[in-house]
Amino acid sequence: MATNVLLIGSGGREHAIAWKLRQSPLLGELTIAPGNAGVGQIADLAELSVPNAHASDAEAAAFGDAVIAIARERRADFVIVAQDDPLALGLVDMLEAAGIRAFGPTKAAAQIEASKAFAKDLMRRHRIPMSESARFDDFEAARAYIESRACDVVVKADGLFVGKGTVVPGSRAEAIDVLRSILVEGEMGAAGRTVVIEDMLSGPETSAMAFTDGETVVHMPFSCDHKAIFDGNRGPNTGGMGVYSPPGWLTPTDADFIRKKVTEEAVRAMAADGVLFRGILYPGLFVTADGPRVIEFNARFGDPEAECLLPLLESDLLEIMLACTDGTLDRVDVRWSDQASVTVMVASGGYPGPYERGKRIDGLDAVDSDVVVFHAGTKRGDDGSFLTNGGRVLGIAALAPTMEAARAKAYANVKRIRFDGMQYRTDIGASAAAVTA
Repeated sequence: MATNVLLIGSGGREHAIAWKLRQSPLLGELTIAPGNAGVGQIADLAELSVPNAHASDAEAAAFGDAVIAIARERRADFVIVAQDDPLALGLVDMLEAAGIRAFGPTKAAAQIEASKAFAKDLMRRHRIPMSESARFDDFEAARAYIESRACDVVVKADGLFVGKGTVVPGSRAEAIDVLRSILVEGEMGAAGRTVVIEDMLSGPETSAMAFTDGETVVHMPFSCDHKAIFDGNRGPNTGGMGVYSPPGWLTPTDADFIRKKVTEEAVRAMAADGVLFRGILYPGLFVTADGPRVIEFNARFGDPEAECLLPLLESDLLEIMLACTDGTLDRVDVRWSDQASVTVMVASGGYPGPYERGKRIDGLDAVDSDVVVFHAGTKRGDDGSFLTNGGRVLGIAALAPTMEAARAKAYANVKRIRFDGMQYRTDIGASAAAVTA
């Protein structure tokens, strides 16, 4: 019997999930709420206002009621909660209480992303490797801590802040200024009422996502995100400007350590604490001279990691997600392509600062048939054309037998797309191509 699916979200990640779900013989009707112009080409859209993770209890309850109403109206058998904010608000709990099957961790389990302090405490108790850290809600105490450290530090808002709650200061004085802006001036709102200060790590970064039903863990290929806006990892952090997979520099020893001592250990640790994690667990790590160290956990697909990895998935995504929800993941054969994958994000001019919307996008019809364009921030114009409607606008994903070939294919197609103010990094995967050349 076909499964009708409601997918909650609006970005490139959700477009990639919808694109992969469309390939499933198990899929019936597919609805995305709220979606975007690109995903609207392959699924029905439903209007939905998604609050942030710090919404009031009343706002969260109203949001849950709205999603339940859409699910019932569209006769959805299964709801996929893809975004961090709805997970943190407990949308999965609300759906399950209404008798609707839902993919994603519960509110209690989603704390591993929603609260960096919660994640740090979990890792500390269960000896999952991470950097030294402390949390504060008082500016003077936090400033004294920074001044006591013998190394550079990273300042993080404890809560969710649209992927931009981590600040890497260039000096101790700048770190204190960042603290003042968060704790005293309230620049990050409720997300920054508490901050986590951690010792800065050095080394290459990698993302290590995995499907889990709370017991069985199925690892995805490792991938590498590029957070900074400019080439060479310069400039402010963004939601992610591009991803490549696999990282040829990651040794088998370190990869095995991450799988067993980080991802699988975290799933076991949460279960031991009485919190079953079902969905996608995503540790981000630095691979330091002393070995891998966790910098954060996420409780869902990364974005743009999803746009890079889902084209590599050779198995049925809907079957996997249903198995995660039902506790039967050990019965599913999950296979991945061994090709290289590169996804380049193109963004609006000015992003991650202020930017204009409504710029006409040209060249989408010139993209090669074996390259996928995932829409992140787009809308339809009155004449049916695609217009920009967000900071990150599109993700261009390409596969090839080698990293160098995948990069070449992705960038050849990026250059065919045009809109006023369009910006993108030109070095996504360059370091990996150099390693494997």
